[in-house]
Amino acid sequence: MGKFVVKEAKGGVKFNLKAGNGEIILSSEVYSSERSCLKGIASVQRNAPIAPVEDQTAENFAKEKCPKFEIYTDKAGEFRFRLKATNGQIIGASESYKAMDSCVNSIESVKKNAAEGKIEKAVKEDK
Repeated sequence: MGKFVVKEAKGGVKFNLKAGNGEIILSSEVYSSERSCLKGIASVQRNAPIAPVEDQTAENFAKEKCPKFEIYTDKAGEFRFRLKATNGQIIGASESYKAMDSCVNSIESVKKNAAEGKIEKAVKEDK
């Protein structure tokens, strides 16, 4: 089962959603307070399970309504995704993936793990 790990970051607080195997599958922005960070987690829990995927790497891709996952390529040509809430704000982003399949699998993992992910505070050694 996945979990949200809340930790201090430079300038505030952020969270990572980790899959059952401990891999980080979604990271948040830095929030100014823990309260705001917890609201961000609640938004991921609400939006991720129902969000469609918009593949922006495809030619003439179909635009989806928010909430949605957006798949795109970064400057290095690798695949990434971001999760946008109903208001269009980015509430989480992924690492880069060399293969599209890995990116899509990670989105499915976020959908599965977000809804029931427990929230815990990070220990100092956690990165």
